[in-house]
Amino acid sequence: MTKTILVTGATGTIGSQVVSQLEGLGGVTVRAGVRSATKAAGLTRGSVTAVDFDYDRPDTLRAACAGADALFLLTPFVETQVALGTALVDVAKESGVKHVVKLSAFGSEQEPGIQLGRWHREVEKKLEASGLAWTVLRPNNFMDNFIGYYPPDKEGAIYLPWGQGACSFVDARDVAACAVATLTTSGHEGKAYIPTGPTAITISEAAATLSEVTGRAITYVDVPEDAARRAMLDAGLPAWTVDAMMELHAIDKAGYAAVVTDDVKTLTGRAPRSFRDFARENAAKWKV
Repeated sequence: MTKTILVTGATGTIGSQVVSQLEGLGGVTVRAGVRSATKAAGLTRGSVTAVDFDYDRPDTLRAACAGADALFLLTPFVETQVALGTALVDVAKESGVKHVVKLSAFGSEQEPGIQLGRWHREVEKKLEASGLAWTVLRPNNFMDNFIGYYPPDKEGAIYLPWGQGACSFVDARDVAACAVATLTTSGHEGKAYIPTGPTAITISEAAATLSEVTGRAITYVDVPEDAARRAMLDAGLPAWTVDAMMELHAIDKAGYAAVVTDDVKTLTGRAPRSFRDFARENAAKWKV
């Protein structure tokens, strides 16, 4: 029997990898949820079909969920993310979806925790009380952030207010593999997993690895917290975003993100990728 899986955020860092890794699996059809299926027509291939999915248009949520067996729930990083996530849980239940896998955040189980975690935890609680089968993934910071969010600049500097806090960065592909495992195999209902990389490293150590694989001199600049806040505000980020990100940075600086788990191996059967392996594979992205 074919299983239909709806993947939200299908063009993002994690969602696109979930779609890619689900594609071609026997007995699975994939609905790639995007704001405009017409504009993302290239996603429709093989067992994957792009479908309209716009949180601001509830009719698209109902149409995308209709007949789906499982849902990968990924909420956008917006101020209304709790309302969007809880509304989708309601739609999924009304539509007969049987299992929801939610992409959450590292530390969201800590209460009261930081704001980012509280937002995710509210949706988790909604899901837990829904009567649906659920699984939660709480990955640590992504290695991919060194490409998309804090890459070295032209002078080779990485600017972050992390001090010497270490973090068990995880490859987005490994997070997606965990999602695929929980979406396609049984025994994960009612469980929460924390995908991490194999070791915790500091930003200084990450910079040294990037220097090694690129042949560039890449260094870490530890930015004072007040300066980091001002820089984000000056860049036009809204205050709620800056407040949430500074809390997250403070957790990383304090070393709370150094936790290492075996959850990637437990779910996928293989060890998570190391930062060195990730850096080698993506070295061209940091060369100038």
